[in-house]
Amino acid sequence: MAAPEAPAEDAEDTPATAPADVPAPRGRRWARPAALAAPLVAGLALWAYAVVRTDTSALGAFGLVGAVPVAFWVALALLTTGFWICVRDPLRSNRWALAYTLGLLVLQRATQALVYPTPLYSWAWKHDAVIEHLLTAGGLQRGEQLGDMAVYDQWPGFFAAQAALVRLTGVENAAMFMAWWPLISSLLLLAPLLLVYRTFTQDRRLIWTAVWIFYVANWVGQDYFSPQSLALALYLAVIAIVLRRGERPGRGRRSRQVLWTVLLIPLLTAIVISHQLTPVMLAASLAVLCVTRRYRDWTLLLTLLLVFAAWNLTASLPFLREAVPEMISSFGDVGGNLEAGYGATPTGTGPVIVSWVSRLLSASVLLLAGLGVLRRRVLRHRARPLLLLAAVPLLMLVANDYGSEMIFRVLLFMLPGACFFAAAALLPDVRPLAADPVGASAPRPAAGVRHAVLPGAVLLALTAAFVPSYSGKDRLSYFPPQEVALVRQVFDQAPEGSLVVAAHRNYPLAYASYWNVRHYWFLDDATSHVEEILKDPAGTLARDMASVEPPGKAYFLLTQGQIANSEMNGMLTARQLRSIEKSVAASPLFEEAGRNSAGVVFTLKPTDTAGAADPDSADTAESTAGRTP
Repeated sequence: MAAPEAPAEDAEDTPATAPADVPAPRGRRWARPAALAAPLVAGLALWAYAVVRTDTSALGAFGLVGAVPVAFWVALALLTTGFWICVRDPLRSNRWALAYTLGLLVLQRATQALVYPTPLYSWAWKHDAVIEHLLTAGGLQRGEQLGDMAVYDQWPGFFAAQAALVRLTGVENAAMFMAWWPLISSLLLLAPLLLVYRTFTQDRRLIWTAVWIFYVANWVGQDYFSPQSLALALYLAVIAIVLRRGERPGRGRRSRQVLWTVLLIPLLTAIVISHQLTPVMLAASLAVLCVTRRYRDWTLLLTLLLVFAAWNLTASLPFLREAVPEMISSFGDVGGNLEAGYGATPTGTGPVIVSWVSRLLSASVLLLAGLGVLRRRVLRHRARPLLLLAAVPLLMLVANDYGSEMIFRVLLFMLPGACFFAAAALLPDVRPLAADPVGASAPRPAAGVRHAVLPGAVLLALTAAFVPSYSGKDRLSYFPPQEVALVRQVFDQAPEGSLVVAAHRNYPLAYASYWNVRHYWFLDDATSHVEEILKDPAGTLARDMASVEPPGKAYFLLTQGQIANSEMNGMLTARQLRSIEKSVAASPLFEEAGRNSAGVVFTLKPTDTAGAADPDSADTAESTAGRTP
């Protein structure tokens, strides 16, 4: 009598030489899942231990890198190794790759939210101020009321949504949750990335390795609480839908195009009203897809251009009137637009090393992508749209420097396509969708050092390089509770019409009450004026601040964040800034209004001894020198 066949789900776990009438031990079916889960569980446990043991009270030149214990690095190695073991088997379930990817995101993006008691990045605090303004004013305001900060009211999509969330949840302000935004925004990218990659292959190894590389290569810091973080997720969602639609030709194609365009109008509108650059990048991407044979659908591109033109000729027209001349002057200046991305000069061993590690990380991913394009001829043909999407952002370098950040934004938009081909370079073989006949068996993972250990070591190196690239400058991004309390004290007491003078805008709440309190950062001023301040700190600052009329007050604020930013970016040294503080403290023109371990604040005494305000300084004080969103 023939022996019964083993159940399909147990066939892989049953030894080929086992007697047919002896069932496999019950524990064996759990042995392999347990082995696969072990690195993930151990890695997360070590990470939790590392978070508890991390001391951020005195960050050094390497930021968080020098503060986390060895357990953090072991946890990162375990997660990467476990992921590589799981992903190399094309027959293994997607759930394991998903679990390890989520574990990576927790290590990458949740660590800072847990080890720092306050949110990072002065720009995140700035965006919190914009949301507070919307809640306070109850609506949008024009340029004459807000000065340079009116640009945020002209692209209010992200801020209006967050203001609604604050009202809906009943929290005091967006600062209550914005520390977790990097994790949230990174999770929002996962589904669109998977859709994009699955359009061109069903090889799970290629899909998940590309996703992993994307997250470790995305160090540029645009995932913080900002419009561009949400706009990127919306951009990828539109691209994913366009690519997936292009793979389903047939009857009724025109009617489906119109239907999908109508359904995508809310996404297009959200992108246009939230961010300046993303709609331009989306239009360029759709245009390059339209010239390919598989994606000749101009309806969506024309709709985007119509929405973009309508918004820019109405709501954002005041800003564009002032910005267009500068855009025209920088158009075509590729060298200037490229150099501007590194306008601040890293100074000191830590910042210099961190800067080079981040550049090497990006260069390595792009080099792997080039290798993947050269090695995978079939994939190169099959995924040509991804190759075009990775190349088209380079055109933006011709257009503008985008507030000294264009090179970073170009890299960010190149990553989805580049990481796909970088992953193909690490795998011994790949299976494009077109090469997979129905029912064909998947290739088994390749054995040997060449196909397993070396690519795994490269992946581990890329993953480790992310940490210093992403958090190696946390010394200037982190503001301790004492610094937050000191700045909040200033703005809680400042009457309407007051002026806050500081060395640099790198401190929390730097834009608080910007609708009725002026701000002036003298390191943004001309070098000649900074030199005047160094020669006669108290006298020059007093003249700069003398234009304030009662009941407003003039404050001079110096904090830990300003000193860190100035030192690490080659501006003024800590000694020079402390000498300015000592001069102001010793001057009869000022009186100390508050001090703690993170900073000090002085007020200009209401006396005529300060002299008349210098016209150039007064004009500078009127400026808020706002950064584009």
